[in-house]
Amino acid sequence: MKKALVIGINNYPSSPLSGCINDASEVAAILKTHGDGSPNFDVWLETDVQTKSELKTMIVKLFSGNSDTVLLYFSGHGFLDEIGGYLVTPDHAKNDVGISMDEILGLANQSKSKDKIIILDCCHSGSFGTPAIGGGASLLKEGVSILTASLNDESSIEINGHGVFTNLLLNALQGGAADLRGHISPGGVYAYIDQALGPWKQRPVFKTNVTRFTSLRTVTPQVSPNTLRKIIEYFPAPQDVFKLDPSYEDTNSKDVKHVVIEPYAKPDNVAVFKNLQKFQSIGLVVPVDAEYMYFAAMKSKSCKLTSLGYHYWRLVKDGRI
Repeated sequence: MKKALVIGINNYPSSPLSGCINDASEVAAILKTHGDGSPNFDVWLETDVQTKSELKTMIVKLFSGNSDTVLLYFSGHGFLDEIGGYLVTPDHAKNDVGISMDEILGLANQSKSKDKIIILDCCHSGSFGTPAIGGGASLLKEGVSILTASLNDESSIEINGHGVFTNLLLNALQGGAADLRGHISPGGVYAYIDQALGPWKQRPVFKTNVTRFTSLRTVTPQVSPNTLRKIIEYFPAPQDVFKLDPSYEDTNSKDVKHVVIEPYAKPDNVAVFKNLQKFQSIGLVVPVDAEYMYFAAMKSKSCKLTSLGYHYWRLVKDGRI
């Protein structure tokens, strides 16, 4: 069982925001299903939560029980003082601005759920998981992952009615951060956002303490598992090369009006070559002594596994795919 609490707050009395509800609504929508439309998270979406009490009640309920995965997403104001960081609620007052990030981390650490994922798009969110009191040590128990929009001393930027961080998060969840099997992990999302923001913009923060792989969402893989499993058929050993010749290129046929050479295209070889070309397009295979796979075939060269290709070859060989 997977459940997600998604919060977006725009209506702050003294400093309203414009993009948080949009962001929360879109995050909620994409988390509900996988790329093929099958159910994913059971999502509880709340917008413009008014009080600290209401928000805390929701968060406590999220982390109760023993779900496989629970996820908290918050978009709104964040605040940092000498004690630590806070998620700000509209009823904020002096010395009582909202819910302490340390308190939320405590709830996550105590939760019996296997995986606890916290995603924050608010100012100073990078202070989550690094208490200001007690030496600033990160205190994440097993199964907790934190992804935040900015460092503890940075603001979270809004552009055109959306948070910059959440816009990238949505792109990542739509498939930009998917691995070759179509899985989107918290680490993959962070890597995607980290590369997109660059060193001079707000910096995302990722902290985790996990001992198992967690998938936030799956999308259609770039290569089907059945095709990927053929990699050990084409390369019985990872150091092997696959010998090619013109019979692997489907355009090398008398049916095509251009110069062709023997041996002419053979359907079985063409089918294999199309799979090898798929592998090459995602970085698993490279041609040897030729710039493109087409020339490797037409000049009777070969192709070989890349380092990434060896990694997936080993996964298939070990029965993990």
